[in-house]
Amino acid sequence: MSPHSIVLSVFIVFLSFGLCFGFYIEDKYNETNYKYYTGTRRLMKQQHEHFGIMRRTHRSQGRVNVDDYGAIANDGRDDTKAFEKAWNEACSRGYILVVPEKFVYHLKPITFSGPCQPNTAFKVYGTIKAWPHISAYEKDRRLWIMFDNVSNLVVDGGGIINGNGRKWWQNSCKVNNSLPCKDAPSAVTFSQCNNLKVVNLNFKDAQQMHVRFQRCSNVTASNLVVTAPGNSPNTDGIHVSETQTMVISNSVIGTGDDCISIVSGSNNIQVIDVTCGPGHGISIGSLGAGNSEAEVSDVVVNRATLKGTTNGVRIKTWQGGYGYAKNIKFMNIVMRNVTNPIIIDQNYCDQKEPCQQQDSAVQLSNVVYQNIRGTSASEVAIKFECSKTVRCREIYLQDVILTPEEGGDTGTIAACENVVYANSGKLHPQCSFS
Repeated sequence: MSPHSIVLSVFIVFLSFGLCFGFYIEDKYNETNYKYYTGTRRLMKQQHEHFGIMRRTHRSQGRVNVDDYGAIANDGRDDTKAFEKAWNEACSRGYILVVPEKFVYHLKPITFSGPCQPNTAFKVYGTIKAWPHISAYEKDRRLWIMFDNVSNLVVDGGGIINGNGRKWWQNSCKVNNSLPCKDAPSAVTFSQCNNLKVVNLNFKDAQQMHVRFQRCSNVTASNLVVTAPGNSPNTDGIHVSETQTMVISNSVIGTGDDCISIVSGSNNIQVIDVTCGPGHGISIGSLGAGNSEAEVSDVVVNRATLKGTTNGVRIKTWQGGYGYAKNIKFMNIVMRNVTNPIIIDQNYCDQKEPCQQQDSAVQLSNVVYQNIRGTSASEVAIKFECSKTVRCREIYLQDVILTPEEGGDTGTIAACENVVYANSGKLHPQCSFS
């Protein structure tokens, strides 16, 4: 065999081996790729089936329109039964109860009770107005609308809840001293509601308090507008009682009483970006009435503006009470023509008869006033009237400047009794002790 034939034979052998090995590699690659492809398709199929089930269980949420249950708007008739039926349907199925916009519905006292299925919601697009006849409230004069024991509830919609309170105000002992003092309803009460959101609503002209939160936890109250005449009695804007972990934010409140009141049993409460006026200001209390125990702690009021109110930031307690109010911070607050911009009143007495002197008092401690500026409508811009027997302690003031309202004849002063305080930064006026 010639040398050329030998070389050619060797070349053919190597070429054949390479082709066979290449086909082997390609077969292995295709086999592996096929296994990967079929496995992926199997996985994708399983995922599609799974998410298909998810889509079926998370279909668009059902809606319950009160009109479909017999509510007839704008006719002045009672729609309470229709709302009860609509709520029972929404609550039992986790649906959204809808109050249509541009319509007015009239309700007698009503309780929306839980527990409910998850995702239950209450959307007020229109107006809910209180039944005008006081006789309808005799079973419990303290309630008009109540949400009781409903978790994960959202109440919103941009509509109006109107307490129709003028007749109640006219029959108040605070307006007519000859009349006996009787209870009047809170417009809306949330009781034992956890993980609650109340947002984007308008409350007006409550019979007494506008919105009351009692024994609730994890609450958001935001973008609320609360309005009543400045002379309407006891019409607190937002009242917080025995409630833990709550944020009140981005709201405008003007009423005839406290814009916000926080009372015993409440802790971890934040008030942020609130405008207040008219009204009695933002208050801790009253606490200790009837020789009772008070417990309030961890309250922050941040970025508030108060306009023309009778008080600014206030802590008020009755003589004879006991317990504590501690870890309270008022910061970044603007006062505009406020009569008592900063006030602690431990001789609070909201009754016809004079209150008797008593030794026991709620202990106030670790209260901070930081970056509070503006104008006072009265000479006394800072008033610490603390208990003779249980002095206020750990009171801190930092960068507090309160000057007379423009045109005032005198400067501002601080009146301080039985208080231990420290200050840093700028402070005007300053306490003087005799």
